[in-house]
Amino acid sequence: MSDDDDLPKDLAHITPAYRKALWIVVLLNVGYGIFEMMGGLIVDSQALKADALDFLGDGSITFLGLIAIGWSLRLRARSALIQGIFLAAMGISILSYTIYRTQVLQVPEAELMGIFGIVALLVNVIAVVVLIPHRKGDANVRAVWLFSRNDALGNILVVVAAGFVFLTGTSWPDLIAASIIAIIFLQSSRAIIKDARNELKNKE
Repeated sequence: MSDDDDLPKDLAHITPAYRKALWIVVLLNVGYGIFEMMGGLIVDSQALKADALDFLGDGSITFLGLIAIGWSLRLRARSALIQGIFLAAMGISILSYTIYRTQVLQVPEAELMGIFGIVALLVNVIAVVVLIPHRKGDANVRAVWLFSRNDALGNILVVVAAGFVFLTGTSWPDLIAASIIAIIFLQSSRAIIKDARNELKNKE
């Protein structure tokens, strides 16, 4: 058992290993998020764009989590609350635009969509492996973990959707995948906000 495992829940976020893990996740997510967004625009895939937003949001929120290291539990809970609200806004925006795209159907390039999705999955597997030892802690720590987990789930959906776009020759698998990603966002945001509100209530 490492020394990190012996830390109380409210101090688990201050270890050097956790700081290093967050920096790795920030760089991976922001870097590939920009790359995947360009890919989503090129192949005209709504699922890729949604996944790219997830990457960029994850990188931004993880950076906020990095900044929050050393803050009081109350401030970290407020930081998690902001993260949850941000994730909900992303989910609503993706879902809204996906509904609009059902009226303007354009079939994405399945091959490129699949390639981007597979590379994204590999990037996220690395991020998830880095964060697994640090997935338990306060609301802020759990928020960072949920963002990365959502990325991995989104990548799997993109790859599956690309296969069905190729088989069916329609854009519906892409739009369905984007909708599921948005719903995952909304579910996770609810959990993050609930955790943050509970911690704020406990500090009153």
